[in-house]
Amino acid sequence: MTEAGLTRSRIAATLSAESHGNRDSLGSRLVADFVHFFAYHFVLARGGHRNVSAAGFRLEVAPTVFDPRIFRVSEFFARFVLALDLRGKRVADVGTGTGILALAAARAGASEVVALDINPAAVRAAEQNAARNHLAERIVAVQSDLLAALPPRPTFDVIISDPPPFPGEPRDMADRAWHAGPGYRDVVNLFAQAKSRLVPGGVMYLSLSHHSDLKLLGKLIADGGFQSRLAAEHSIWIDRLLLFELRQAAANEQPA
Repeated sequence: MTEAGLTRSRIAATLSAESHGNRDSLGSRLVADFVHFFAYHFVLARGGHRNVSAAGFRLEVAPTVFDPRIFRVSEFFARFVLALDLRGKRVADVGTGTGILALAAARAGASEVVALDINPAAVRAAEQNAARNHLAERIVAVQSDLLAALPPRPTFDVIISDPPPFPGEPRDMADRAWHAGPGYRDVVNLFAQAKSRLVPGGVMYLSLSHHSDLKLLGKLIADGGFQSRLAAEHSIWIDRLLLFELRQAAANEQPA
């Protein structure tokens, strides 16, 4: 096997090990299905706006947009970003939702943050929440399918992303926050797009669920030209939240 092949195998095996004994259990799947039912019908597809506080930010949550106070992964990720030294860095937040991660990056010192989301309601929410938290001068919100709306040139020092955690066909725009399509179709291009938009030495932070298909995602990460390590984790009663740090693989470890 080539060195690149060994690297892909290591990454896939590492992420797969994080899910061993949990993701494939019947109980685990039933819990995930119940949480999705609740999330979709009572949160994502609801009507009306709500005002919440999370990770020290005041947020307006629009219909079809994840509420970070209920889905604790966003708040956990935001607190992780707040602890980073991002002074003078350019940051992209892919799948911004309410904009909470973009806000955290700006408060951590980033000079410019681009908040991207395919959902127009999320783009509007991110703009409004940047203004509400007095960070609008450093955050710009863009409607985009992943990073496709941005030129493929080295621009960002840091890319952060909290993608849909599960495979499966989303039923509508709201459900795209939960399901990434069969085989993670809607995020397959994320890692190649990120690699071409990171400056040399740049880093990507990725949030995943313990119930995600970590073996498949590990392969997509390696195929995109990244090496990964577990940077942080947080357990809640229904899940274990995993934050991975991704860095570009050495030249001799790039996929063939």
